[in-house]
Amino acid sequence: MTTDAARVNTAVLAWVGDAAYELRVRTYLAKSGAAAHADALHRAAVRYVRADAQAAVVKEIFDTLPPEEQALVKRARNHKISTKPKNADPVTYKWATAFEALIGYYHLSGAGDKADGITEKAIAIIDGK
Repeated sequence: MTTDAARVNTAVLAWVGDAAYELRVRTYLAKSGAAAHADALHRAAVRYVRADAQAAVVKEIFDTLPPEEQALVKRARNHKISTKPKNADPVTYKWATAFEALIGYYHLSGAGDKADGITEKAIAIIDGK
């Protein structure tokens, strides 16, 4: 089955992107030797997967994205949310959803290298490097 990822609903892209990004962050932390216990690794991961962190990343990289990816981010950001965000204001939540949709788009497009690159940038931005 092949899917034109650009035509997939942005909520679905964000759903896939959430999992794909989380796995990349967990892999990074596990390989970094940041902690030896799963609970400590989980606490470390939260820093990277929080809505405010994801929103800051996508805002910072937005102008570097090709026009079609900028359009996807805008479409995802403007998608009507059906649930009330728990730990973020609605605007921040929408930007974070747009970030996850971009990762999901890369994942479903078979562009894992792009998802890896954005994850590396995200970690650097969040770490202040």
